[in-house]
Amino acid sequence: MQQILEFLKQLIANNNREWFAEHKDLYIAAHDEFIGISERFIHDISLFDPQARGLQPKDCIFRIYRDTRFSADKTPYKNHMGVYVASHGGRKSMRGGYYLHLQPGASMMAAGVWCPDHEKTLLKELRYAIYDNSDELEKIFAAKHFRKHFTDFDKSYTLKKVPQGFPTDFEHADWLKLKMFCVMRPLSEELLVSPQGWSTIIDACQAAKPLNDFLNYTVDEVLGY
Repeated sequence: MQQILEFLKQLIANNNREWFAEHKDLYIAAHDEFIGISERFIHDISLFDPQARGLQPKDCIFRIYRDTRFSADKTPYKNHMGVYVASHGGRKSMRGGYYLHLQPGASMMAAGVWCPDHEKTLLKELRYAIYDNSDELEKIFAAKHFRKHFTDFDKSYTLKKVPQGFPTDFEHADWLKLKMFCVMRPLSEELLVSPQGWSTIIDACQAAKPLNDFLNYTVDEVLGY
């Protein structure tokens, strides 16, 4: 963890192709470490969630190179390393899975369904599932193990109004306004490099499994998995 974070700190301060080319050996060393961490991440998740079995780091790790074609930010490299563990595609999967994000000052672990609006029918059906089974979701969020790491859905991406077709006075209307259905747990650098850091990450993933199971019931129905 420390080697990866130190490389990322240097990259953030020197995010240009010239520096990256001159220090490619640092990137390769950090990337190799991240591959090892990703292998362990997949393995440890597979011990409690069968959907991780058979996945390889190459399926799950995101590239560090940014696509700048349609962005005002032309820095060529991401300031983080990330791995997403989910069946049916790894990082490309629409299923709810487990995400580990290493970034100086903003590391985190997340779980759930990211960007279902890429498939409009899926987003709509997930909202119906939440509306029709809100009592089940309440129980998941109230569980002691879950609340050890999370509180509620992340509210970073949300509509201003309740979507058409749902009552505006619904008790959990804020859930229906979401564009993604994820929970997130910040990971401090002190925790990441500590002896208990890894066990905390995996424990948070295990606490989030019931949420993934809830969401994936609908994902699998809609996408035919």
